[in-house]
Amino acid sequence: MSDHPIAPVAAHEPPYYAVVFTSVHTEVDSGYGETSERLEELVKDVPGYLGMDHARTPGGLSITVGYFRDLAAIEEWRSDPEHRAAQRNGRAHWYETYTLHVAKVERSHTFQRTEN
Repeated sequence: MSDHPIAPVAAHEPPYYAVVFTSVHTEVDSGYGETSERLEELVKDVPGYLGMDHARTPGGLSITVGYFRDLAAIEEWRSDPEHRAAQRNGRAHWYETYTLHVAKVERSHTFQRTEN
């Protein structure tokens, strides 16, 4: 995945939605990085897209959380043709297993340390 600043996506005014994609990759990596970077750019064009957080454990568990204003934004992203093709490729080659959760965020806040 592309380089991201080490900071979580800022809190937004609720309600909004979090799409949590948790996966374990196969040994096949052919084209994954390029596709991931392309999708990260493409999703930014979806009206209602709020941001994305990524994390990967040393053991190989990958977690991506996408934040969306509403269910219509999630549906637009879910049905995007390039995203659909990447999903098919993921099931065929890149993922050993994955889980997808869609959750409504009802409370959200951000803390930022400031220097005094």
